[in-house]
Amino acid sequence: MKRLASLFVLALSSLSALAPAAAQTTQRLTPADYDRAVRLLGPSVTPLVSRNAITANWLSDDRLWYRLRTNGGSELVLVDPARKTRTVCDATGSNCPGVPLNDSSTGGGRGGRGGRGGGGGRGNAAGPVAISPDGKRAAFIRDWNLWVRDMATGQEKQLTTDGAKDFGYATDNAGWAGSDRPILLWSPDSKKIATSQQDERKVGDMFLVEMKVGHPSLKAWKYPLPGDSVVAMLQRVIIDVDAGTVTRLPLPPEFHRATIGDNISMADYNWSPDGSKLALVSTSRDHKDAILRVADAKTGAVRTVFEEKAPTQFESRTGWRVLWPTNEVLWYSQRDNWGQLYLYDLNTGALKRKVTTGDGPVTQIARLDEKTRTLWYAANGREKGQDPYFAHYYRIGLDAGIQVSLTPDDGDHNIQLSPDGKYLVDTYSRPDAAPVIALRDADGKLLLPLEKADISQLVATGWKPPIPIKVKAADGTTDLYGLLFRPTNFDPTKKYPIINNAYPGPQTGSVGSRQFAAAHGDKEALAELGFVVVSIDGRGTPGRSKAFHDAYYGAMGRDNTLPDQVAAMKALAQQYPWIDIDRAAMWGHSGGGFITADAMFRYPDFFKVGIAESGNHDQREYEDDWGERYQGLLTKNADGTDSYDPEANQNMAKNLKGHLLLAHGTMDNNVPPYNTLLVVDALIKANKNFDLIMLPNQPHGYGNMSNYMMRRRWDYFVKYLMGAEPPADYEIKNQTPRPPTP
Repeated sequence: MKRLASLFVLALSSLSALAPAAAQTTQRLTPADYDRAVRLLGPSVTPLVSRNAITANWLSDDRLWYRLRTNGGSELVLVDPARKTRTVCDATGSNCPGVPLNDSSTGGGRGGRGGRGGGGGRGNAAGPVAISPDGKRAAFIRDWNLWVRDMATGQEKQLTTDGAKDFGYATDNAGWAGSDRPILLWSPDSKKIATSQQDERKVGDMFLVEMKVGHPSLKAWKYPLPGDSVVAMLQRVIIDVDAGTVTRLPLPPEFHRATIGDNISMADYNWSPDGSKLALVSTSRDHKDAILRVADAKTGAVRTVFEEKAPTQFESRTGWRVLWPTNEVLWYSQRDNWGQLYLYDLNTGALKRKVTTGDGPVTQIARLDEKTRTLWYAANGREKGQDPYFAHYYRIGLDAGIQVSLTPDDGDHNIQLSPDGKYLVDTYSRPDAAPVIALRDADGKLLLPLEKADISQLVATGWKPPIPIKVKAADGTTDLYGLLFRPTNFDPTKKYPIINNAYPGPQTGSVGSRQFAAAHGDKEALAELGFVVVSIDGRGTPGRSKAFHDAYYGAMGRDNTLPDQVAAMKALAQQYPWIDIDRAAMWGHSGGGFITADAMFRYPDFFKVGIAESGNHDQREYEDDWGERYQGLLTKNADGTDSYDPEANQNMAKNLKGHLLLAHGTMDNNVPPYNTLLVVDALIKANKNFDLIMLPNQPHGYGNMSNYMMRRRWDYFVKYLMGAEPPADYEIKNQTPRPPTP
């Protein structure tokens, strides 16, 4: 009995010791927590910023006017640079002579890159058209041929007759690009058209199946892949619209490539003012070779001006310009490790001089005045002590002269030049500093402050700007830059899990624009749930040196900026003790989905949670002109493998340890969903647990299911990274933009 009593006491003692642990309950987030996060999304916070952008309308006497949005409505403003005056126009406009009171345009600033969808090639007169410079004619595609319509009479004329299915004129339907718009360039006199006949007759197909009740619909289109023996090819033509003649340039079929990106671009065509000559650039399949040529528009005779080769890939971030009166060409090259502009003789192909110099790439040709031989351009990283991704503007003479800095203030800049170049409107901001708008003279001297963005309503909500960060890359020497987001109720005594929202490049980076924004996707919202969210531009992304951009050329999976991302996250945890580096995660979309799965497989002990959305997990399952540009041409090995094998995510899937959520739209014509299914297949064969969301009939961006995917993303991190329970079945509804407070 004594022994039994002792055992009973011991059992009670053990239960008592366990009681506190058993009493602990899992943290639960409430709908109110998610409501707070939703209120930090773009539709809610963007309208709370005013006086942040203008479009300058220049009058003939160098005065300018603009209308801007204010908290209470709008203002119409007249600026006189000569007098250095800024006048708010009254209701009658009596104090603003020459300003149209009924013009309601507001805003301004840089535009973004448009999306690319599937389909295209057939078209009709009611579809997309290309209007001639004189506005009198519209070119369009019908049944794979090119037509024009008289804008006044509606009369139509067929320009080509031998267009056929998958061998059409001016078509926009190769790989992930696709629409009914005609891809062409009118001559300045509106009499000729430069375009191409695109041959895809033997190119491999891509297939998607649209889900519906009953028999599904099959979508099929031409989608060449890396290593394919046949890809889209172009036959260049010049069409005389009045004569109805088609002159085929005597060139072999050329690859569907461009200097300014991975898709064909009409920026690689340049007409002479009288339409007698056409300059064009041909790019090799691997993007390593660019040839500048000039064609006679009447005879079709073509001569080569010069050729430039690159060891990795040649690109032109700014495009190129021909100065026809002086037979010169302004050419972009990264041959000195920075993107610079060079002046060539168009007749001989001889280099005349290097126009721009200095550390930091030229990123834009803002204006080229051929009469005064003056160039205005943008470049990154040339103002010491500032973020190297900030764009600043400069002026220089084509023949000689010193680079004149026009926008020295700390920030990312955008300018609007007066027609005569005597004045400029400078708009600049930083991720942590609201936009400022100023009027400057031709030398960049400040003449008059114009506007400062009003973010008072935004700040009143508790909103906080992101923290700019600077850390070392995996090599221990290269500086990396990014942004860090924290909850508005941030407590430095707490520990926060860290989520890296990454994009590896190579065509862009994780951070995106360096300009001020009230919302950066859902980064602020995700942080509000109780995380630290970071985005870091690792090596291999553009905007800096050629060497920086080429860091993982040919090793898209083995490197993919991941060593830099891991090193940066560890460095941030050393710098900020409130980061819990033992709870590290990554998520991304498209290329970000690719790097996320790669991170979970190659760093399984570091990344505990990953969400890979619409990832191009194997470049052999993605369009040819992107993979072959950055990974190189596919080559076969003696053992049956190829040069793309080491970069494919499914080959590393067996290493998964943490929680991985894969997602893809089933009608994604950009990154076909088979990319994700290849990884799914490998994970199943490796007997790994994972989660999968296939979004029925959705494209690359998830369309009307985007909010659902966003909520599932939040839930996944709350559950598996935070260790908490999300609110059940929370719905992120389409938000009505919050109106400004009067």
